[in-house]
Amino acid sequence: MQKLRDLPLLTERGAQIRLGDVAAIGISDGPPMLKSENARLSGWVYVDLRGRDLRSAVRDMQRAVAREVRVPAGYSISWSGQFEYLARAMAGPRGVVPATLLIIFVLLYLPFRRFQEAALIMTTLPLALVGGFWLMYLLGYNMSIASAVGFIALGGVAAEIGVVMLVYLNQAISARAAAGRLNNDEELLQAIVEGAALRVRPIAMTVAVIIAGLLPIMWGSGTGSEIMRRIASPMVGGMLTAPLLSMLVVPAAYLLLRRSLRAGAPFARNSPPSDGM
Repeated sequence: MQKLRDLPLLTERGAQIRLGDVAAIGISDGPPMLKSENARLSGWVYVDLRGRDLRSAVRDMQRAVAREVRVPAGYSISWSGQFEYLARAMAGPRGVVPATLLIIFVLLYLPFRRFQEAALIMTTLPLALVGGFWLMYLLGYNMSIASAVGFIALGGVAAEIGVVMLVYLNQAISARAAAGRLNNDEELLQAIVEGAALRVRPIAMTVAVIIAGLLPIMWGSGTGSEIMRRIASPMVGGMLTAPLLSMLVVPAAYLLLRRSLRAGAPFARNSPPSDGM
């Protein structure tokens, strides 16, 4: 180090001086390499998370940095890595989800040709997702793109179960109306119970098949198993609450809907054709 300080230098006037006279030479810690991005020098701070979801952790860090760090002029802070990918992935569904819900509503309206019944399924559908959230909570999973895919699939299955339940209820009411046995609320209730009872076995078979197919994914290990478990867990949990929605909530809500329509038209005219599905 001293030899470096004693290196001779020539000034503009021809005088000879030492390097140590014009520069402080020493050993200190510094960056192992210089990095640049967008033609600007950059420094990186790496953060590993344990036990927290990425989105809320980054939001807390952003608030702490904004509160305690003063950024000099010419400097800027950006958050990259998996958080950047998550932000891009979440930005896409913001416009897609409302359009998808509108399409689902139209598809629900087509079999029944009645706004009330399509709205009935759409408003009761979130109750089918409760089981998925509970199972994810018990397993310690955080909300992610993979789990969102699972909830989308669960919503589709729950909507299908609800549609078929309404078809069975409409068929039972149409049969009673054609036989002249739909004259009061008690007979309406009996028709709904009969139609819902016919749907118990198909629902049990659907739930059993779906759970039997997804349990190996829940227990699997290997490449991609972490993502697949987060896709399957909402489906498995939701299949425990979706049947309850179909067999309990939908018939009860349908009974209230029919009672409200009774004042406006006879029961027979409110019954759609039985070949809707």
